[in-house]
Amino acid sequence: MKTMHSGATKRTFGVCMLMATLLFGHAVAKADAVLDWNLIAVNTTNPSGPFVQARDVAIVQLAVFEAVNAITGDYRPYLGTIGAPHDASADAAAIQAAYRVLITYFPDPANASMLNAARANSLALIPDGQPKSDGIAVGDASASAMIALRANDGSSPAQFKIPGPVVPGEWQATPSCPKPNGIGVGVFFQWGKVTPFGIPSVSEFLLDPPPALDSNQYAKAYNEVKTVGSASANSIERPPDRANVVLFYAASSPTFVFNQAARQVVAQEGRRSLSENARAFALINMAIGDGSFASFFNKYHYNFWRPETAIHAGDTDDNPKTDPDPNWVPFIPAPCFPGYPSNHGSLSNAGAEVMRRLYGEAGHAITLSNPAVPTIVLHYGSFRQITDDITDARVYGGIHFRTDQDAAARLGRAVGRAVYKSNLRAVHDYGWDDDRDDK
Repeated sequence: MKTMHSGATKRTFGVCMLMATLLFGHAVAKADAVLDWNLIAVNTTNPSGPFVQARDVAIVQLAVFEAVNAITGDYRPYLGTIGAPHDASADAAAIQAAYRVLITYFPDPANASMLNAARANSLALIPDGQPKSDGIAVGDASASAMIALRANDGSSPAQFKIPGPVVPGEWQATPSCPKPNGIGVGVFFQWGKVTPFGIPSVSEFLLDPPPALDSNQYAKAYNEVKTVGSASANSIERPPDRANVVLFYAASSPTFVFNQAARQVVAQEGRRSLSENARAFALINMAIGDGSFASFFNKYHYNFWRPETAIHAGDTDDNPKTDPDPNWVPFIPAPCFPGYPSNHGSLSNAGAEVMRRLYGEAGHAITLSNPAVPTIVLHYGSFRQITDDITDARVYGGIHFRTDQDAAARLGRAVGRAVYKSNLRAVHDYGWDDDRDDK
């Protein structure tokens, strides 16, 4: 692609989610080890927050892919360093690869106990013997290689952005920001420098700048979010269905949403092999992970302000159509980093773009739910409907301009397209379907 001009409550929630996985794991495990352990991985990583989760689940799914593919040989490998006996159990390899990554990253006693139980439960379904033992060894080797590959990828240590002088258009700390030494700072400053999974460099995905402050485009986006995104908006300005999508997607990370959707689509199709699913979930999560890196690269490159900062200072932007309101508050708290482009939009569109290429855009029956918001259940027939709701969620939530979301959609789709085209292709596929995929 060329240049394109968290806390104790969360941890408890994650443990409860994993317990639910284990309660039903025995019945689910009969279907597909990749899907079973994708659910376990998403639930285990959920307390980490959306960006760490995106990275960790991508590592899990790549380890699973590499383990399965070392046995089946259906696709071009990601690592290319894992060998396997031809009769090794691919199911055992998938289980062990996911388990080994998760137990390495989440070794605390509560997680370890549940992961050990899930592993025993899954492996019990595979007959004992040399194929099972060989599969476990392959899974261990794949996980160890992926963990080593990502050990120095730039995701840590944490780095922070100290805001500059107050200038129209420039990001300033919002109330949610941590305040070391009494000064609000931006978080995940290092995330735009993390080594990508499936794209050469995030710098190849530089967006055009946000709209000029004195433009009609900016004024339109400003006045929209000022009206529909305010904490005091009435039911006409923010209808109940839009309030529901705000609350649902505030509680649901892109990794949570699109892996849940993918598992449902695969289950409804009922025809994908273990190998196909290992590849698919690796690609989806590579794209979501790379979407996060590319999004943060753009965020801190442009350093564009959030709506609440902009609306408080509407008299400083040289735009006669943007009246200020110093008392304006968003419906949900703004995340603590610049606004352009939207992270949720970037990650979600990256995952959705891969899923469109794998499964087709529409004709699906997807039901999204999250125990964190138990009264809200959303139904969709296409991936675009999901990403459109995510766009609305951030605008009606008051934390993004619609132009942030539009840019995120362009960025995410570009990242997803690049990840899909350049990684894990079939052994005998020479890219002949690329033009078809772009239609």
